[in-house]
Order: sequence, then structure tokens, then C-alpha cells
Amino acid sequence: MKLCRFQPLEFSAALITRDDTELRPATSYGLIEGERVLEIRSLFGRMEFTGRDWSLQDVRLLAPVEPSKIVCVGRNYAEHAAELGNEIPKEPLIFLKPPSSVIGPDEPIILPSISERVDYEGELAVVIGERLHLPAEDEDLRRYILGYTCLNDVTARDIQKLDVQFTRGKSFDTFCPIGAVIETQLDVVSATVETRVNGACKQIGHIADMLFPIEVIIRWIARVMTLLPGDVIATGTPPGVGPLAAGDVVEVTIGGIGTLRNPVAAESD
Repeated sequence: MKLCRFQPLEFSAALITRDDTELRPATSYGLIEGERVLEIRSLFGRMEFTGRDWSLQDVRLLAPVEPSKIVCVGRNYAEHAAELGNEIPKEPLIFLKPPSSVIGPDEPIILPSISERVDYEGELAVVIGERLHLPAEDEDLRRYILGYTCLNDVTARDIQKLDVQFTRGKSFDTFCPIGAVIETQLDVVSATVETRVNGACKQIGHIADMLFPIEVIIRWIARVMTLLPGDVIATGTPPGVGPLAAGDVVEVTIGGIGTLRNPVAAESD
């Protein structure tokens, strides 16, 4: 199944009030069947349909979840670690991106003026469906996975190298495009992740080549922090990372899920 978060175009001008201080467009969750989007009440728990549906052409797809946190795995492909001159980690190397960095499909990645090199990093992302903390050693963690989506771990590479650690270079607004959909069933053994910039293939990697597989990653993270429904785990990027420039269009494609597309723009004064 393909799940999504969307805004009906017919309601694009309709606003709802939150806390009487902020206005925002109404959004919904949906199940995509063919060229239709069937509205559901929530992505989590028992699926309940509202009875409303739209054509895919009549909705705007958004980032499919609003995570409390995005947990990323660094250097999870040996060739990517090598291309940046890093050693292969002996244990999963994790870091966080803030929820404020999340954008959806077709939203622009904004290049901050304080960075001279911003890189794309196409990745498979796991979306958590149930609360998880301190799982048992023999527990099957697949039940906690809602599904899988595309993610671009955009990185200010010069700032990352300057700071040594990852936080600032990974955390700018718009540095975490996610989407466009969540696929609940994915053959991760055969799936590939591919990144294209202006139509040219820059990255291609096999999920099976990850140093630490998905269940190992989830178990590692859940021993440290509680994972909540909607949280996102970025599983690492294959080799071939490189810079983005204003005017570029970057696409992350994962077989079985689809394509996440984002234009790139310079920060306005």
C-alpha cells in the first residue's frame, strides 16, 4: 500500500486555526489506489476511511509524516565512507536532523548563504508505526515499521568538515526532503536507491549493501531513545554524493516506492 499526506487543491485557500495564533492549510492522510487518493483518518492504528476521495491530479502531496525526530545513520555504505576519507564504523553511527528541516516533494531546497558547498545524499528512510523502546533481543521489529519512503539528507559539507560533528551542517531548514509516499511493503533485499541531478544519475546503490541492515539499526536506536509513531530513520547514503547549485532539480528514486523531486534555490537576502 502507498500512504500519503496531502492537501486537496480545492481547499488550498481554506485555512484552519491552531491555538488562535497561527493559520495553516488543512491537510489529510490518504491511501493511494491507482489514480485516486482515498482519505483515511490516520496513518497509525486501524485504517479508517472517511468516505471522501480525490484524483491524484487534484491534490498536493506533502511530506508524508510530521516526525518528532529524524534519526540518521552515517557511513552505512563502505564506498561512501571511503569517498569521504572516513573509516568504516564498527557500530551504527547515528545523528539527528530537526523536524524543522523537513520539506515535502516539489518544495525547494534552500542553499544557505553561509555555506559554499551543499551536497545531496539520497537514502531509504524507515517510518515508525508504533512506539518502541528497549526491544527484546529476539523481538521481531518488523511490526513497528509503518513503511518506507525516500529521503534526501542534504548536507552543508564545508560546515560539516569545519565543525567535525554533524549537527549544524545537517540541520538547516529544507535540508530533509521526505516523500512523496510511504510504501508499506518493500523488498529491501532487491531495492535500489538512485539520485539524479538535472536528469543525470549521480548515485546508485543497493539496499542490500548497507553495512548495518534495517533491523540492526532500529534495535540500536531504540536502545537509546524511544521511537514514536511517525519518527523517521534515514538508513545512510550510497557513494556518489556531490554538490547542488541554485537552479538544479534533484530526484531520489527507490524502486517500489517512487521518486522524491525537489528544486534547488539560493537563499534570498
